[in-house]
Amino acid sequence: MIANNETSCAAFHQEHRIASGTLAQVAFKVKALLIQDPYARVLIFDDISSHTIKVDFRGSAEEVLNRLPSPSPSAITEIEPETTRAPGPGRPKLGVTGKEITLLPRHWDWLSKQPGRASVVIRKLVEEAKRTDDGRDRLRLAQESTYRFMSTMAGNQIGFEEATLALFACDQTRFNALIVLWPTDIRDHVSRLAAALFEAL
Repeated sequence: MIANNETSCAAFHQEHRIASGTLAQVAFKVKALLIQDPYARVLIFDDISSHTIKVDFRGSAEEVLNRLPSPSPSAITEIEPETTRAPGPGRPKLGVTGKEITLLPRHWDWLSKQPGRASVVIRKLVEEAKRTDDGRDRLRLAQESTYRFMSTMAGNQIGFEEATLALFACDQTRFNALIVLWPTDIRDHVSRLAAALFEAL
């Protein structure tokens, strides 16, 4: 996963959360632990997606921090495949870019009967679809993030399978009851991740 020194994350050593904050802050604390215990197995999780973040801990703490990427457009922006086609019409200064779309005759016929130009109607349809899907997307991403962390850190805990079923059934009461006996740091982190799901309902 792509991360930079300002990515919000948390580090776990066995069942204990040893650091949380920006990746730079977390990496510094993890390096201190690795100096004391070079064989410590530490996992760093992105706070939003729960993907693990890999850090090169070779060398001094300063060298570790210097290797962490800084936020930059190239690190956080998706790059579209290069094309040789000349830019289409649009209003670039307003962020409007002309691109080709293909519709069936019946779609063009319907568009021609709507008030306003076809591009205006299509933009409204896209915005409406985004509003409709955003809630479902947030719910799905929160479920996936919670499950990703749970399966890595709590897969051997009592009630894991039942908690997973409760998570995807959006049963907050049952979910909370099933994780109550899990190690404190793991339970608290799972609860925080799951809160984003239950608040989205």
